[in-house]
Amino acid sequence: MNYHNTTSGFDIATELAYLAIDEFKVHFISRNFTGLIQRYYYFIEDEYGDPRANRFPLMDHPLYTVALVIMYLAWILVLGPLYMQNRKPFQLKRTLIVYNALQVALSAYMFYEHLMAGWLNYYNLKCQPVDYSDGPMSKRMLNLCYVYYISKLTEFIDTVFFVLRKKTSQITWLHVYHHSLTPLETWVLVKFIAGGNATFPNILNNFVHVCMYFYYMMSALGPEYAKYLWWKKYMTELQIAQFVLCIVHTARALFSQQCQFSKFISAFLLLNASIFFCLFMNFYIQAYKKKGKGKQSNNQAAIITTDQRNYFMQQKKFIEMNNNNNEEVIPVLKEKIY
Repeated sequence: MNYHNTTSGFDIATELAYLAIDEFKVHFISRNFTGLIQRYYYFIEDEYGDPRANRFPLMDHPLYTVALVIMYLAWILVLGPLYMQNRKPFQLKRTLIVYNALQVALSAYMFYEHLMAGWLNYYNLKCQPVDYSDGPMSKRMLNLCYVYYISKLTEFIDTVFFVLRKKTSQITWLHVYHHSLTPLETWVLVKFIAGGNATFPNILNNFVHVCMYFYYMMSALGPEYAKYLWWKKYMTELQIAQFVLCIVHTARALFSQQCQFSKFISAFLLLNASIFFCLFMNFYIQAYKKKGKGKQSNNQAAIITTDQRNYFMQQKKFIEMNNNNNEEVIPVLKEKIY
C-alpha cells in the first residue's frame, strides 16, 4: 500500500474515474455488477487498506459485518416481535445489571486506553494523522480500535433486551439507525484509519457510554433507585455536546491547510457527526421541550379551572346572601364551568 504516494489527489480521482468507466462498460455487458463492486473493493483495499488489520477476525471483508447488521435488523424488526407476540415480557433484572456493569467497565477501559495510546501523550488535538508504523503505540491504538469495533457489535444486545422485555417504545428510529451504522463505521476505522483524528469521536463516545450504561445499571436496580436518576435529561445533553465537539474538531482538520489527515475522511466524519447532532437534537426537543410545554399548559389549565370554581363559589354565596331561591341559576353556572 502506498501511504506516501506523491500522486496528486486530482490524478488519483482521474485514474479512478477512467477505471470506473471502463469497468462499468465491461460488467454492464455481462450484467456482473457483483463482480464490479468486488473489484472496486479490492482496488480500494490494496491502495488504502491497513495490512495490519488483516490479522483480526471479521476484518477480511466488510460482508461479515454487513451480515451481522442484517441479522440484527431481522431479529429486532421481525423475528423478535414474532417470538414475543404471545409471551409475557422477560424481567431480566439481574441480567441487565450485569450487562450494564460490564459495558461500564469496557467503556472505562477504552477511555483509559485512548488516553494512554495517544490523546494524553503525543497526539495533537488540532490535527493528528494516522500512524501506520509497527511502533508499540501505533499497534496499541490499532488493537484498541478493534476492541472498539467489537464493543459496537455487543451493543446489539441493548435492542435485543428491549424486544425481550417488550419495550417497543424505546426501539426508536434513532436507536436502530445508530446501532446499525456504528458497526460499519468502526469496521472502516480498523481497516483504513486506525488512529489519529479518527479516534477523537471514540474517546468522547467512551466517556458518554460510561455515564449512559451506569444510568441504565442504576435504573435496572429497581424503582427504589429512581430518586437517584434525576439526571436523565443531562445524559441527552451530554450526547449532543459530544457531537458538537466532533463537528468543531473535524471541521478544523477539514479546512486547515496544514493538517495532513485525510480530507475525505474528515468530510465523512463531519457529515456523520452533523447527522447525529440533528437526530439527537430532534429527540431532545421531542422528549423534553414539548413535554415541558405540555406540563406548563396543564398547569395553566389547572389554574383556570381553580379560578372558575372560585368564581362559581362566589356566585353561589352571593345568591344565598340575597336569599335567591331560584334553583335554575346554579345549574346554569355549573354548565358554563364544566
